[in-house]
Amino acid sequence: MGETIKHPDEFYPLMKLMLLAKRVEKKTSVWLLQPHWAFCYATLRKVSRSFALVIQQLPSDLRDVVCVYYLVLRALDTVGGTMAFKVLMDQFHHVSTAFLELDTDYLEVIKDITKRMGEGMAKFLSKEVETIDDYNEYCHYVAGLCGLGLSKLFYASGREDLAPESLSISMGLFLQKISIVRDYLEDINELPKCRMFWPRQIWSKYVNKLKDFKYEDNSVKAVQCLNEMVTNALLHVEYCLVYMYNLRDPAIFQFCAIPLVINMGNLTVYYNNVVIFKGVVEMRRGIDTLLVNMHIIDQTRTMADVYGAFFDFCCIMESKVDRDDPNATSTLKRLEEISKTCRDSGTLLNQRFDVEKKEAKVTPKF
Repeated sequence: MGETIKHPDEFYPLMKLMLLAKRVEKKTSVWLLQPHWAFCYATLRKVSRSFALVIQQLPSDLRDVVCVYYLVLRALDTVGGTMAFKVLMDQFHHVSTAFLELDTDYLEVIKDITKRMGEGMAKFLSKEVETIDDYNEYCHYVAGLCGLGLSKLFYASGREDLAPESLSISMGLFLQKISIVRDYLEDINELPKCRMFWPRQIWSKYVNKLKDFKYEDNSVKAVQCLNEMVTNALLHVEYCLVYMYNLRDPAIFQFCAIPLVINMGNLTVYYNNVVIFKGVVEMRRGIDTLLVNMHIIDQTRTMADVYGAFFDFCCIMESKVDRDDPNATSTLKRLEEISKTCRDSGTLLNQRFDVEKKEAKVTPKF
């Protein structure tokens, strides 16, 4: 509340977000009368802070499906989890009960994606991410397949045409690569053994060991490597925009657009930001809520909104590029290509929302 007092302009959107959450809760009240669905939605909110709200805004015929899909894949990705994740594993029978109530077409999609994802993740238990090809393959298994599964669920619902696999997978790769960039310190400090998802082909240009980026003496090299990782993630943006352009159902469009725009905003904060190596960089919570509510939930309803948001973030990232950075040329080229796609849409407004003055915050992981 103290931060909100310092920024009174955020009070109204915060209240709107609370009211939105209440409306969403009412939508699912019928399902909550059944213990297995009550468990699913309660657990969803605990294991996913932001995604839960987005899922619960989907049409009723897809809301339960995507909720179960998310929990199944979250359980697959959880080994020895604690707190809400341990509860999910210990009481997974509730998810199984809900799963078996879904239509056959949905069941087949979820089973297929879970099987393929599990096999891929198992492969990387004993395989390091050495090359950029390895990096893309790993992200394909842990997130690209998730994107593919969502497209198939949308198609099975009759609300969307079946999107090309390459576009569906690109959506997942973009979001996953942003998470990998963000989680450097958490992953490198993982016990009993660090997790290394940044590809050696990239980081070995700058240091001898990936953990060396933690040390102050390597700050310049760390930021240069970070910028190359961000530039690599930007390779998927135009495919994501094509995917979004082809969606026709408003609720599904917004379901996909909200995390896409939020993550592009986060990537803009991460770029050229050394505190990635000291803590998790996030938009200040109030500002993040402001963006989510005012400019994403309220205003990200059309493709014009998405183009506008991406154009704004590209402009901000471009202003942060250090011309002495070894990746500057590549980064600027990527940003210009994305900006051109947005401009060529013919939908940009003369005035875009002002995110340039928004603050960033480091949330230490101790």
